[in-house]
Amino acid sequence: MSPEQVLFTEEGHGQGSLLAPDVVAASAPVAGLSVPPAFLELAEKVACHRSPERWGLLYWVLWRLTHGERKLLEVESDADVYRVLMLAKGVQRDAHKMKAFVRFRRVEREGEEYFIAWHRPEHLIVRHVAPFFARRFPSMRWSILTPDASVSWDLERLTYGPGVPRSQAPEGDALEEMWGTYYASTFNPARLNVRAMRAEMPKKHWATLPETRLIPELVRQAPERTSHMVSPKLEHSESSRFLPEHRDLASLAQAARGCRACPLHERATHTVFGEGPVGARLMLVGEQPGDTEDPPAREHIQGERPAQQPGPVQTGCALLPRLLHRRGKGGALLLQPRLRPA
Repeated sequence: MSPEQVLFTEEGHGQGSLLAPDVVAASAPVAGLSVPPAFLELAEKVACHRSPERWGLLYWVLWRLTHGERKLLEVESDADVYRVLMLAKGVQRDAHKMKAFVRFRRVEREGEEYFIAWHRPEHLIVRHVAPFFARRFPSMRWSILTPDASVSWDLERLTYGPGVPRSQAPEGDALEEMWGTYYASTFNPARLNVRAMRAEMPKKHWATLPETRLIPELVRQAPERTSHMVSPKLEHSESSRFLPEHRDLASLAQAARGCRACPLHERATHTVFGEGPVGARLMLVGEQPGDTEDPPAREHIQGERPAQQPGPVQTGCALLPRLLHRRGKGGALLLQPRLRPA
């Protein structure tokens, strides 16, 4: 049946067109049609869009695909194809936001733990996105409520139900404070872009996102925090008082022998400072000195090699132990890194 003879209406949406014919003559039987897989994938997304034109548009494109324009979807400049692609992209963006902005609240019912979230999607995407959450949280009993539909996972299967108002969803739980702490600790003030934030996190979703309560204060503090990041205040550690006035390698090596900043020196025999050329292009950093390295105060690479094969130092590498002393046997010494240039 040609698109001109078809009128799509949705249950509860309008009364149709007064110009539509009351009776459509039956068409002749048609042999099975071959539909490109790309159209089926596209139609799955477009069917979730709220636009009332989506069914008629999909049918019109399908008609063209099966009546001589097999490669129609490759012509993105075509008006019908362009419109279908825009509807699909709108659904895809909305699905992405649902995956990012759903926040579950923990509740208990008869001793069982459940997680419930309320979300307001732009389009009718609950069935489209629900399998993602089933894969993402397979060991949780959860429900996602929206104004249009709801979905629940019982550890085995998904079940769908009618829409639910936000008033029936839980407001918060004990985990929100922890989530807020995590969000604040990962917030990077140097990369703050308020306009981009508002575009990626529309304000209509803020009511169900607990971290949004922190955003005004984080934005207010961003310039000062960024300034501290650019010009950090140097804090002197316990080892700084053992640093020599001149920072050349010879002076640093001499100072390392008298360093008492950590307990590792208490049972050490020598300081293993490292060795190699000053202008080395490659530096190898090992762990603590071994049994054969601490007594002679030299750094070695463990393992065997032919006697005629040159070692790292002979090939221009610098060797540096992560710790300047070997941890004493039977001792409870703390492993504190003591990095020095070599």
